[in-house]
Formats: sequence, structure tokens, C-alpha cells
Amino acid sequence: MKTPLIAALLLAASLAHATALSDALTAYDDGNLKAAAKGFAESAQRGEALGQFNLAMMNLRRELPGASDAKAWQWLQRAAAQQHALAENALGEMIEQGRHGRLDPKAACGWFERAAEHGNGDGALATATCYYLGRGRAQDMAQAHRWYLEAAKGGDVGAQYIVASMFETGLGVAADDRLARYWYDVAAKNGDDAAKAKVKAMDARDASGPGQV
Repeated sequence: MKTPLIAALLLAASLAHATALSDALTAYDDGNLKAAAKGFAESAQRGEALGQFNLAMMNLRRELPGASDAKAWQWLQRAAAQQHALAENALGEMIEQGRHGRLDPKAACGWFERAAEHGNGDGALATATCYYLGRGRAQDMAQAHRWYLEAAKGGDVGAQYIVASMFETGLGVAADDRLARYWYDVAAKNGDDAAKAKVKAMDARDASGPGQV
């Protein structure tokens, strides 16, 4: 059991580390890459996933002296080991973009799915596409719908339209006009022109009555 003094010291250290990482993020936003890199590196060395992720991204963007994809991969791996969803998704993107050895759709989809399972919207969208296209995963429209729906709930407009279409046609899910109309409406309100046209067409159909075109 920690004594009150030790507990207080640990809390103070934790708060100091959080402040240092926050300062690094602020420095990055202000364009002070040197200060940001120093702060992220210190955070990464302490084993903090967010610092590891940000240091990896600076390597990917070539914002550091001696930056490389290999260093980015190393830091992303460390962050992903802590189930950092952004890092998991970034690993999938590196593989998909050919920035870590040969193209390997199966491995890329594996990372995307891990990111999706940990709540990452981009990972959910990428995972859905893996299943939809049968690229890196056996084609499975039910799984595609599942993950497009997660991405749609996270605000991805393209996913919202796809989910609506899948509900309308019964692709990968039981057909449901009510849910199709709901997701077309969501996508339309988020600026999707095709969804706006769909909502208009469905409204016109409903207004014409049963059996009318």
C-alpha cells in the first residue's frame, strides 16, 4: 500500500507528464516542431502511447531530422501494444500504402479491424471496405454492413449513404425502408447530394401512395 506522501508524489509526476505532453501538442499546433518533437520524444520514452503516436506521425510526415518510415513503424507498434486505436489504424495505412515492406491486404485489414474494435472510425470504415470488396478478408456483406454502420454512427458521410443503400436493397442486412430513409436523411443533412436526391425520391414515392410511381 502506498503511503500518502508517495501517492502524492506519483500524482504530481503524472500531472507534470500530462502538462509536458499538452505543451508539446500546443507547440506542434503553433508550428514549433523542434519543441514538439522534444516533448513527444520524452513522452514516448516514458512509454506514453499518445507521445509514441505523435512521434511516429512526425516521422511519417518527415518533420524530424533523420525521420523515416522504419522509426514511425517502431513507435506505432509500441503505441498499438497499448491498444492505441489511432496507432493501430496508422499501421494498417502504412501497410496499405506500401510504406512497410510488400503490400499485404490481409495484414492491413487486421490492423484496421483492431482499430475499429477499439472505437476508431477510420478503422471501421477501412474494415468495412475490406469485407465489402473481399480485399484482405473474405467478402462478407454482413460484416461490411456492421462496420459501415459503426463508421456511419461516427459521422462518416460516405458510410451513412452506403448503410442507407444496404438497408434499402437488403445487402448484408434485412431490408428496412425506415432505416434506409433514416440514414439517407442523416447523410443528406451532412451534405451528401446523392442522399438528398434519394430522400426527395422516397418522399415523392411515399406521397404518391401505395402502388403508385
